[in-house]
Amino acid sequence: MSRRDVDPPSAFLVAEIVIVLALSLGRSGVYSVVSLARSLAAGPLSGQQATLNSSQDTNPWFDLLQQLLGITFTLAPVALVILLLSVSAGSLRAALAGLGLAPTRPLGDSVRGLVIAACIGIPGLAVYYAGRAIGATLEVIPAALDTHWWTVPVLILQAAKNAVLEEVIVSGYLVQRLERLGVGTAGILVITAVLRGSYHLYQGIGPGIANLAMGLVFTEYFRRTRRVGPLVVAHTLLDVVAFVGYALLKGVLGL
Repeated sequence: MSRRDVDPPSAFLVAEIVIVLALSLGRSGVYSVVSLARSLAAGPLSGQQATLNSSQDTNPWFDLLQQLLGITFTLAPVALVILLLSVSAGSLRAALAGLGLAPTRPLGDSVRGLVIAACIGIPGLAVYYAGRAIGATLEVIPAALDTHWWTVPVLILQAAKNAVLEEVIVSGYLVQRLERLGVGTAGILVITAVLRGSYHLYQGIGPGIANLAMGLVFTEYFRRTRRVGPLVVAHTLLDVVAFVGYALLKGVLGL
């Protein structure tokens, strides 16, 4: 029997999943729940803000350095899960193919990603504004970076970082590991969707629900197609529109 035919013991896989999530999005989910509890204790959510992509230093060069370092180190768990999947699959090429990240269909992945982004983005905005209207969502400030020559490129990198981190770990790695553990389709959908919703709860209940629904769609897409690529494209486009659009238009719109 070849090495690639041997599945790791179930206890090992469970421990691996727990450690990977503790180093990445599971950790974010715990802190996000705590943040929501703190916001609820402080008063109405409608009067509070959640700020993304803020400046890290008053010196623009050190700010840029810290932004780039943050992006780089945040992606370390992605390298870890690709390494773990490579060990299971027998090679890096097989692991990337299993995730649907092999660059064999760039145009098709891009087109599908654009369609997915359009289908997710419009309902997502509706849920956000509905949440604001009923007081269940904080005011989300997508970009609070000072204006520099590097602001837009860094926001694009932040968007791509979020997409790669979430889709490789949640839509790809976690689904594959849960399948190996024998978890059924319903269980996989619930676990991945709840995880995705949890680490957005710092923005309020509305974004948590919206991202839970997005998680159901993205997980099922990966289950059916075995391709993370279009999901990374879709997620990147959604965040680029939010981050860069806000940064460019906040002065014009008086935001």
